[in-house]
Amino acid sequence: MNTDDIKQLLEQVRTRKVSVEDALGTLRDLPFEELDFARVDNHRDLRCGFPEVIFCEGKRPGDITAISRVILDRSSRLLATRADPEAFDAVRQASADARYHERARCVTVAKQEPPRVDGRILILTAGTADIPVAEEARVTADIMGHEVETIYDVGVAGIHRVLAQTDRIHDADCLVVVAGMEGALASVVGGLSANPVIAVPTSVGYGASFGGIAPLLTMLNSCAAGVAVVNIDNGFGAGHMAALVARTRTRD
Repeated sequence: MNTDDIKQLLEQVRTRKVSVEDALGTLRDLPFEELDFARVDNHRDLRCGFPEVIFCEGKRPGDITAISRVILDRSSRLLATRADPEAFDAVRQASADARYHERARCVTVAKQEPPRVDGRILILTAGTADIPVAEEARVTADIMGHEVETIYDVGVAGIHRVLAQTDRIHDADCLVVVAGMEGALASVVGGLSANPVIAVPTSVGYGASFGGIAPLLTMLNSCAAGVAVVNIDNGFGAGHMAALVARTRTRD
């Protein structure tokens, strides 16, 4: 569908030959934009509520710049993950509003303040070594418009630390628990909360943690109901899912 097709569709809506609902259904399936090296999904924001996210690892700086320009031509927000300073400079070539979140390894662009959405998200980490993954989740949920709170370094080796946060755990609409080592914190939080818990295993740990496999298996085998698990070190996936869950839980 090209620009003329869109104009024709809008005219059909105006003259009531096509319903608004049918027109939106058509627009949701508009094609991607082809670059020499990528096909950018122009209408993911319309379909899914947030534009396509750029995963920067393995991409050339010039490619990141080109993709960023396409996304920002059609959206007021952009998120790029696994970004180093060179990737940040590449996004900044597309927008002077680019902001680098060093600890999260993310770049965000917000041409205007993202509209705030109901639904409170609470992110907890077992240790300080888990914070970079948690920060990726926080930046993701924040750019999607959610209120995000964090509680860091409350692992089960000092369980009184997380028990002291029970009231805040109860108040959250969705929780993200980030833990390496044996990953037990997710089960503890799942046992304290009536709300959904998204567990993120991290690659933090000694040799027998197998780069995050040990906490992944612990979280998958959690006996606490209401715990779901994303991939190892996948803070972005957890933050995005938490935003969707929190939004749904607070919808009238």
